[in-house]
Amino acid sequence: MNYTLEKISELFEVEYKGDKNYSIENVSSIENANENSIVFLSEKKFLKSLDKSKARVVITTKNLSKFCKNNILITDNPYLLFAKISQIFNKNLKNDYEVHDSVITYTNPLSKKLHIEPNVVIGKNVILGDDGYVGANSYIGNNVKIGKNATIYANVTIYKDVEIGDNIIVHSGTVIGSDGFGYALEKNNWVKIPQVGSVRIGNNVEIGSNTSIDRGTLDNTLIGDGVKIDNQVQIAHNVKIGNNTAIAGCVGIAGSAKIGKNCMIGGGAGIQGHIEICDNTQITGMTKVSSNIKEAGIYTSGTPLMHNKKWLRNAVRFKNLNELFVKFKEKNKSK
Repeated sequence: MNYTLEKISELFEVEYKGDKNYSIENVSSIENANENSIVFLSEKKFLKSLDKSKARVVITTKNLSKFCKNNILITDNPYLLFAKISQIFNKNLKNDYEVHDSVITYTNPLSKKLHIEPNVVIGKNVILGDDGYVGANSYIGNNVKIGKNATIYANVTIYKDVEIGDNIIVHSGTVIGSDGFGYALEKNNWVKIPQVGSVRIGNNVEIGSNTSIDRGTLDNTLIGDGVKIDNQVQIAHNVKIGNNTAIAGCVGIAGSAKIGKNCMIGGGAGIQGHIEICDNTQITGMTKVSSNIKEAGIYTSGTPLMHNKKWLRNAVRFKNLNELFVKFKEKNKSK
């Protein structure tokens, strides 16, 4: 389809200014755009870059539009509109339905509307919904249920009994349903606790590469609808994550933690086990969450970057902080 300025304006119900027949062929950064690219501008500081750009179509706000020339799409959230337009230019077109000859499956029949690449192994009683894609060398265990329009990239492992909704995207190297870290100490020996729960994942979830989601000890680990999980995230047994929560890379979530809906967890954050985080909470990067959060807001822990010598001095003083506080309190009482 030829996307003109007018056509895109109609598709996304936004105002435009300029040549309604101007053709748009791709999305781009401001620096690398050509004459048929569409770019976005959300801050005034990038106007100089836009002036130097070859782009002739820009998405921007009403306030910034007066500084822009050529063709303009006007919206309150330029980045969001840019993301939506990017989807129509970068559709993940489905491959022809085909199951490679090297695929080993103990489930027959599979749906005829699947594309499965070489060396995939599929266990017994597996359900794969229509329009699914499974990348090379992936493993899907017994009794797994996956909804329609799934995209499972190469080298993904899904253990037995896992249930996943529609429109899932799982990137390479991810493991879903591995045993939770459960042991009981007997004298000097660790006794393994069988992990007999599983994992339940909702609709429209995306999971980044090399992420691990452990199965529950008794009950299930639960991932809600619309959850977005970045690369190298650890989600331990019996964790519950509410709908539309986004989790950035390298986050660690310990067992039985409960995270509410519409939360944002910054990269490298650590969430202690058996705590609860309420809906609409934002945790900034590298924060350690060690207690319940009952009120929505933005939470941060840790000290900011400083020279090592200064940090060492402050660390020593921090160790003495309670002692100094007690002395200060006693001194004030005596007055």
